[in-house]
Amino acid sequence: MRNTPARTRLTPRLRAAFVALLIAGTSGTAVAATSGTAVAGSPAHAAPGLDTTQFKGVNWADPRDNFADDPVVLSGLSTSDSYAQTYAKASRIISAFRANLGANTVRLPINPYTVNGSYWKSYRGVIDAASDRGFKVIVSYWEGTGARKDGFIDDPATFWPMWNTVVKTYKNDKRVYFEPMNEPHGYTDTQWADIAAQWLATYPSVPRDRVFVSGAGYNDHVTSVCADPRLKGTYLSLHHYGFWKDYATYDQWVSDLKERIGDCAGRTVADEFGAPMTTGLDYDKPDASNNFVNYVQAVTDTFRELKMGSVYWPGLRTDDTYSLQTLTGTSARPWLATTNQSGADRLAWAWGRGKPVQP
Repeated sequence: MRNTPARTRLTPRLRAAFVALLIAGTSGTAVAATSGTAVAGSPAHAAPGLDTTQFKGVNWADPRDNFADDPVVLSGLSTSDSYAQTYAKASRIISAFRANLGANTVRLPINPYTVNGSYWKSYRGVIDAASDRGFKVIVSYWEGTGARKDGFIDDPATFWPMWNTVVKTYKNDKRVYFEPMNEPHGYTDTQWADIAAQWLATYPSVPRDRVFVSGAGYNDHVTSVCADPRLKGTYLSLHHYGFWKDYATYDQWVSDLKERIGDCAGRTVADEFGAPMTTGLDYDKPDASNNFVNYVQAVTDTFRELKMGSVYWPGLRTDDTYSLQTLTGTSARPWLATTNQSGADRLAWAWGRGKPVQP
């Protein structure tokens, strides 16, 4: 999600009741109510077997920013598409992500309307096409819009059946990764860690190294989930955006990013970050006066330095100035074109290829 929504706050009593309802709505697996937070430097910070650099990706999004009270429909697709049509279109778009950007990962949205309804049969074509082409697929839950866009899981009664279906379908596909919720900003850090721990306890058959636990808030810091021993062995997902500040220098952006990561870079993937790509900015040259140039150069340098995986927002989203790709070709045979080669260059640099910024 790029546009930060206004926060809708519940009273502490109502929030506590909501979290209790969420946990009660699962299969009955018990989880301790306390967060079990570990101190910095604890084993929770170790990441044996985890390699975040393997994730070199982009988000593929619904034009509505993935917040919807009906099925999510990715840019270039339609709810009227059959499984075969969806698979064919997705195959071409995934191939274009690889050809144009060198990507090997795609992050996709789900919600209960998509999974629990009739569109799931077709939507699976996207996941299957990506996996069949060797892509890693991060599947993440998005909440609804309007009053539901409040940082809370919309309805536990549909949330858990959604995940039951997704996990059952893809738990044996080693290329599919599960992110229980995108930007859980309605919850406190402790409440969110409790829910993430409940997800892990509910699906013990899912290897922990195929789970992305979102950072707290707007995925804007991973230090709290990193320190929780119940979440040990999972990847952590961070979001970071240049529009969060009106202006910052290159060094200030580096400092801001590193503070949000703490000593958890070995487990962290930035699965959303982005900047304007259709407005003519040149990210290959220094421009100390431009906040977004400073931001893009700082974060891509830092991802490379810390050996972190990253997933750009968005690789493809219709009518989004941040979109690094745009649809070309016909609706039945889509392809993609790059909107800003200098942005693609910085992404390649973050992924360990290409050249640094030239003075």
